[in-house]
Amino acid sequence: MQQREGAVTFQGSPLTLIGDALEVGDAAPAVTVLGNDLSEVALASYRGKAVVIASVPSLDTPVCDLQTRRFNEEAAGLAGDVEVLTVSMDLPFAQARWCGAAGVDRVTTLSDHRDAAFGTAYGVLIRELRLLARAVFVVDRDGVIRYIQVVPEITDEPDYAGALDAVRELA
Repeated sequence: MQQREGAVTFQGSPLTLIGDALEVGDAAPAVTVLGNDLSEVALASYRGKAVVIASVPSLDTPVCDLQTRRFNEEAAGLAGDVEVLTVSMDLPFAQARWCGAAGVDRVTTLSDHRDAAFGTAYGVLIRELRLLARAVFVVDRDGVIRYIQVVPEITDEPDYAGALDAVRELA
């Protein structure tokens, strides 16, 4: 498995990402993560829908909170067959508690804490922190990645417009 040193930074300090870097046109890796009720959720189960998958280090941090709230607001204006997911290493119970407190009801939060399967398959697992890098993937209805942004500095927000434009092009 590839390790990409200095692929992202945290407050300017370089970090290493574990996993191969994906490219637009690649098939979205078929991984299983956990739902807020500890059920297994296969990302392949979203096939037939356009999907925005945002990975964040932790919902309990200011930028991750802001990003997930923003995607929740933007989800209201997307087509009915578009799913918006946020994946983090947070425990499923913490994700559910955060969503309830934040009023997030249009984004599905999923946990990668058990196996880091998402992080390694999508190339966004941070070796030094065992957290996920901030990234956004847009996957089409056939399971093909159509947009990728791995945010270089994980304390920065993603390019919302770029991700939203990519998912709207799929409509």
